[in-house]
Amino acid sequence: MTPPILRKLADLRVKTAKWHKSGETIGVVPTMGALHDGHLSLVAAAKKTCDRVVTTIFVNPKQFNNPDDLKNYPRTEEDDARKLARFGIDAVYVPDPDQVYPERFSTTVSVAGLTDVMDGVFRPGHFDGVATVVTKLFLQTAATDAFFGEKDFQQLQVVRRLAKDLDIPITVHGCPTIREIDGLAMSSRNLLLSDRARVKAPLLFEEMEGIAEGVGQGEAFEPLQQAAIRRLENAGFNKIEYLEIRANDDLSLLDAPSRSSRLFASAFLAGVRLIDNIAI
Repeated sequence: MTPPILRKLADLRVKTAKWHKSGETIGVVPTMGALHDGHLSLVAAAKKTCDRVVTTIFVNPKQFNNPDDLKNYPRTEEDDARKLARFGIDAVYVPDPDQVYPERFSTTVSVAGLTDVMDGVFRPGHFDGVATVVTKLFLQTAATDAFFGEKDFQQLQVVRRLAKDLDIPITVHGCPTIREIDGLAMSSRNLLLSDRARVKAPLLFEEMEGIAEGVGQGEAFEPLQQAAIRRLENAGFNKIEYLEIRANDDLSLLDAPSRSSRLFASAFLAGVRLIDNIAI
């Protein structure tokens, strides 16, 4: 059964008020739509954890620093609703823009430190947009639990920090990255890849695995990094924004995995920006 689609905050709050009154937990899965199996794994985790589940679909204009990126972002609401039907969730919240950013909206949520590196450098203002809309959605849905994928690990850490700093009573769950059979991390942006580019795209994950293996065997990171960048560029990746090791907790740059850390990557292929990360 297709879950009800709610577009007004007042309608959503009627439902959540009843659930809270009954002592039920509410899980929220914030998305921008174009749902794939990665998103659906978050929905499944929410269903397993919470009494009620709300999936939100909102293409947030405040987290796009490139107008063309916003314009081209896939919008597949009807298909998304069909994909969610089998999970038996309680509502899909697809707010009208004025329900999130009403007239004269003038507040920005900004998280320092965690947003000064990687995507925060290459996408100015992106994380302010993420932090602002996530804060709004947490408060609008009155959720007790939220579910985010580790594929966007920097975003996950930003969300955890804002929830803690602002005393929002919500538990933020990080869920494993879901990959295609060839290793490519699932992403709505993958829909923008040409057939030719799609064949090449898994090379990013392959090179990351090779680096992780080499570092694990005691090899120095920088030679592995530089060799991987050369191979990616030769394969058609025309812009490598970063390929680096960072600590899990504060995203500080590391020369080697001397503490709990991940290898992060961002690269362009045929005009499409791909990001990924793996634990090392």
